[in-house]
Amino acid sequence: MARGPGRCADAPAGTSATKPSGADARGGPQGAIAVGAGPQTTYTVQKQPPAGSCHFRYEKGEPLEDPACTPGAISPAVTQANLKSTICRKGGYTSGIRPSTSVTGKEKALNAASYGYKGPMGDAEYDHLISLQLGGDPNDPRNLWIEPPDPGHKKGGGVNNAKDPVETKLHTAVCAGKVTLTAAQKAIVTDWTTALSSLSLG
Repeated sequence: MARGPGRCADAPAGTSATKPSGADARGGPQGAIAVGAGPQTTYTVQKQPPAGSCHFRYEKGEPLEDPACTPGAISPAVTQANLKSTICRKGGYTSGIRPSTSVTGKEKALNAASYGYKGPMGDAEYDHLISLQLGGDPNDPRNLWIEPPDPGHKKGGGVNNAKDPVETKLHTAVCAGKVTLTAAQKAIVTDWTTALSSLSLG
């Protein structure tokens, strides 16, 4: 999650590229998830997909990202081998790598135009598709999208969506050794609404 494109897996963050031959809808060869730049000392505002080029999908009313615009990207700094010193570290991991709101605020506004989001900005979350607590890349535009509020959300009520607890449960399962990091990442990019059931976690 982040309180705060149509690109191929080999395209660096902030650039456009045509999807290579053999790549799937997720932007990577044979289902691979793109690898981003990882945590940076200084983050810069990343280029977003053209206005109106991205389209929300819905599953039982819940909003999902456009896989052509937001296929997900993982951080090279988080691996199965270093979980205890990264995302499963006591005392937390995500606060030290999260981009500042001065960066994500601008990206969120640009991404809202990409997706044609017209609702209150305070009700939408600028969301990491693969959350930071699951090793998602902090500021790769392939891993961030403006997530509308859940069905029945009271307008002006602020951010409150059902994806966040799914991410937390996946993180708990990864750190407990119940599922691998890669399995959790693939499940969340495939469909966050079915991620837990697909891994027999609920």
